[in-house]
Amino acid sequence: MPLALLALAIGAFGIGTTEFVIMGLLPEVAGDFGVSIPTAGLLVTGYALGVVIGAPLMTALGTRLPRKRMLMLLMGLFIVGNLVSAMAPVFAVMLIGRVVASLAHGAFFGIGSVVAAELVAPSKKAGAIAMMFTGLTVANVVGVPLGTLVGQHVGWRVTFGIVAALGVVGLAGIAKLVPELPRPAGVHLRHELAAFKNAQVLLAMAMTVLGFGGVFAAITYIAPMMTRVTGFADGSVTWLLVLFGLGMVGGNLVGGKFADRALMPMLYVSLSALAAVLALFTLTAHNKIAAAVTVALIGALGFATVPPLQKRVLDQAHGAPTLASAVNIGAFNLGNALSAWLGGMVIAAGYGYTSTNWVGAVLAAAALVLAFLSAVLERRGNAPAAVTADGSPGRRREPVHH
Repeated sequence: MPLALLALAIGAFGIGTTEFVIMGLLPEVAGDFGVSIPTAGLLVTGYALGVVIGAPLMTALGTRLPRKRMLMLLMGLFIVGNLVSAMAPVFAVMLIGRVVASLAHGAFFGIGSVVAAELVAPSKKAGAIAMMFTGLTVANVVGVPLGTLVGQHVGWRVTFGIVAALGVVGLAGIAKLVPELPRPAGVHLRHELAAFKNAQVLLAMAMTVLGFGGVFAAITYIAPMMTRVTGFADGSVTWLLVLFGLGMVGGNLVGGKFADRALMPMLYVSLSALAAVLALFTLTAHNKIAAAVTVALIGALGFATVPPLQKRVLDQAHGAPTLASAVNIGAFNLGNALSAWLGGMVIAAGYGYTSTNWVGAVLAAAALVLAFLSAVLERRGNAPAAVTADGSPGRRREPVHH
């Protein structure tokens, strides 16, 4: 794997830390600003919606810029947003800072996925994408637990200041290690937009929204669930997030490996298992050991879907994949926003913290249904076939008109 993938992973590490660290700090932030836990959950929803909006917006604005320069500009925006969050005097300002930082997220991973795939042979594209996302998953093993620990003992503002510093390191890594890759000749914004006429691209994005939304329905409220239902001490949340992160690392690497061999079967297995584990979490959340194991499994199964879904979008949007790739990252975060909002609603309605796990199970099951639908449509020839192993467009059957 090229050294440039390390630079992309460093940037992903910083972004992953700021996205997920808020989960373990919701009680501290809520207490500091004098708001409820569901209201503090808007920091998750606001960030996720910012990714959804920022992914296509920032990618479109950067259409004429070299990809390396655009990645550097996005990291600069990320740094500014985290500094605003760190110094926020009131809740509304912190929410604004979260949104500013989030605007860089989708475009960074979208453009980064394209760059990663271009750096390796066609048969290793999913593995290269997984390598970049390893930075995001390792953030959950190292960055998020340490950020949570610092936030609980020193103050959450210090955590976001450290995250801004991580952004500086990521920016320097990109400047030093990522090569100047020329943009494909003749590809303009209208070519990028044309990818959204492909039903398979849209189905993959819908799977992304629902599947990853299932993960975040449970994980957004993991701190109050584990402390108030399972009976863990506040300090234990840090180690539970480590378990979640370890699961993410393993699931991401396994998903990348098998997506290059059997992409759709990988999705069937991971999504069906994710739905089952989320449903079981309503029971295992009442036992400390069982809850810890379940948290790790949710991380593994959730992130096992990331490389195959991202590769499927790149394959189906071949020729002009940058915008579709970025929008699919936005789709992950639309799922986060949807599930955080739904989870907050069921908690506020009095169903308890474990009720969010049922929300997650239903979302993951819906993603599985879409995966089967996508495969059926592809077999019927209603969508272009994915690119072949050598990177050229595969043969496709003509659509059947009724």
